Amino acid sequence: MAVARFYHLTRDPVEALLPLLIGKANEIGLNVALRGIDKARMEMLDRILWQGDGFLPHGMAGGPHDADQPCLLVWEDTPASGLANRPGCLVTLDGAEIGPDEAQAVDRLCVVFDGMDDAAVARARDQWRALTGAGIAAEYWSRESGRWECKAKHPRE
Repeated sequence: MAVARFYHLTRDPVEALLPLLIGKANEIGLNVALRGIDKARMEMLDRILWQGDGFLPHGMAGGPHDADQPCLLVWEDTPASGLANRPGCLVTLDGAEIGPDEAQAVDRLCVVFDGMDDAAVARARDQWRALTGAGIAAEYWSRESGRWECKAKHPRE
């Protein structure tokens, strides 16, 4: 079962964090599902991930080689367990749905939200309450000091 790690973006755009999250998951042998809520947004991230620093292999869901992708970009609520690349890591963006059953089924879960958007912060709080209320451990990560630090944990240690 994954610890739900909530990443509060205030300094950098999501495009700066994704290579770190995806790269770390791939380094430990986990395929990734990157889930958003809008196909056009995921297509934009697809272009950005190919053009960024370093090589981050990935593909858009629905392609002929989905099963071979170390990172698959999706925009529907297909459970991670139903994706062809069998992800062990799920990264959600823009308030994409994540239920307790799915959180328990992956090895790593990252919920990334825009700290400058009040609606996104409220949605992340709702997701935190729903997941922790279902018994999922959670961590809140912030970069307010200049580097990523865990600021809160549930349950508290």
